[in-house]
Amino acid sequence: MKKIKKMSLLLISAMALVACNSETEVDDTSSSEPVEQSETTQEAAETEVAVNKEGFPIVDQQITLDILAPGVGQAEWEDMPVMQNYTELTNIAFNYTTPPQSDFATRLNLAFASGELPDLIYAGGPNSLNAAGEVDYGSQGLLIPLENMLEEYAPNFYQLLEENPAIRQSITTTDGHIYALPNVVQSDTASWIMGPVWYNGEWLDNLDVEAIPETVDEFYELMIRFRDEDPNDNGQQDEIPISDVSMNGLRGWFMPAFGIKGWGIEEHDGQARYTFATDNFRAYLEYMNKLYQEGLLDRETFSQSGEQKQAKGQNNQIGVFQDWFSYFTTGQSEEEALNNPMFGPLTSEWQQEPVMPMDPGIKRGSFAITKENPYPEATLRWVDYFYSPEGYEYISYGPEGYLWEWDEGGEEAGNKVYNEEVDEENREQYRGTLTPAYGITIPALTVELDPIGGSRSEFTDFIKEETDEKIVQHGEHIFPLVYLTAQEQEEVNTIKVDLETYIVESEAAFITGNREINDGTWAEYIETLEKIGVRRIEEIHQAAYDRWVEAGE
Repeated sequence: MKKIKKMSLLLISAMALVACNSETEVDDTSSSEPVEQSETTQEAAETEVAVNKEGFPIVDQQITLDILAPGVGQAEWEDMPVMQNYTELTNIAFNYTTPPQSDFATRLNLAFASGELPDLIYAGGPNSLNAAGEVDYGSQGLLIPLENMLEEYAPNFYQLLEENPAIRQSITTTDGHIYALPNVVQSDTASWIMGPVWYNGEWLDNLDVEAIPETVDEFYELMIRFRDEDPNDNGQQDEIPISDVSMNGLRGWFMPAFGIKGWGIEEHDGQARYTFATDNFRAYLEYMNKLYQEGLLDRETFSQSGEQKQAKGQNNQIGVFQDWFSYFTTGQSEEEALNNPMFGPLTSEWQQEPVMPMDPGIKRGSFAITKENPYPEATLRWVDYFYSPEGYEYISYGPEGYLWEWDEGGEEAGNKVYNEEVDEENREQYRGTLTPAYGITIPALTVELDPIGGSRSEFTDFIKEETDEKIVQHGEHIFPLVYLTAQEQEEVNTIKVDLETYIVESEAAFITGNREINDGTWAEYIETLEKIGVRRIEEIHQAAYDRWVEAGE
């Protein structure tokens, strides 16, 4: 095994040498009484574990914390050199619980329901530790408020708040507290709501396709060709024109073709509306049902895992798919992936002007500290490093001696080159064995990094050009990053679980044809949504939207 080498790290400034000896009060909008501090935190205060004010280690004697995070599928976290090396630097070690990404939200909910909480939640992201969870668990005292510790123990993140007040506005709940830190994106991919959809460029070349579709009809015709004309050129009819896992990747990029910007609540002409209770959503379902029935959408979409989809992609069986970069699915090199164009906006009778959903560049819920954590100040210092450009480079590329090494000029020259022992075609997969910054929403300041080997890569320029052309010039935000009051959130929580369960089940049933789409079944569907409480969901979010507009005036 290669020796782990410590990087030369920028010192983290503005840290006070302080013991964990202060109580934290949590204000609840429904009560003037503070939430009681947990016994674990009180015990930690009594132990007076000192946090060093700058540099490494963060604490002089090693401490161990329980972390809950999604697995990245390439290696176990305890085997990753980044985590091993950072433990050496900080003196903070972990007991890891890292279920697969597909199971993470369930595992996180179970932890809160059972009361068996980790010390910190890492890379929860908006699909797991969402705004509702922040408000709910924060108001219960299960997550501790962070805002009063940020200036002292998270100076890198605090600087971001000072430079961009919109970040603070977007992560401060209605009770005035910050319960979770976000991923902040200042890069070419900042506008992505998730990894884009990609076309298989080899298939396009084999069929002499000169331009990607611009309408839903053109897309349909191309998928027919993908199905019937052997675009992978193996003499077998094994092509799957479109594949996904439970529509979680495709849905957000295809719905705009039918006049819907995103999942759940969206802003439409100043009004908050629930997208799944619109005729636009019916049109989307009818279109997807058509693709499914004609063998264009993978018949295993609602039963396969991400790993199974990836295996099909690496076997060159998929024509259209969603992933962060196309080579994550295809297994190609970056150079080969230059040939895979990004999916662009489609138009239809429902949406005659191209539109694509655009992310605000803030992904909430990426990092939270629970009431069980005996060392919250040290934990904040641990994560804050990744909100600096150097820290993000470290967690992205790993320590020296694995993916990269210094060139002949040495560390003083500061020029990184790829480790010659790493196969060029498998660099990205190898990187996923080094660091957790691989396909999950890590708590960090995501910036454009100085590329290994010197100049900005052709692939990086390709991503920027595709993003500007396909997303940015047509981009609209789905809905502002608002928070609800505790009372509103409680009401939404009561409604939302049944509502979304019914919607997900209905989407699968309508697309697969297990439930026919006609005027009668659609009326029943809408009636059920209304009985569950969809109109009340819209009313609550309209009030939150109006508050958000007023706050910006």
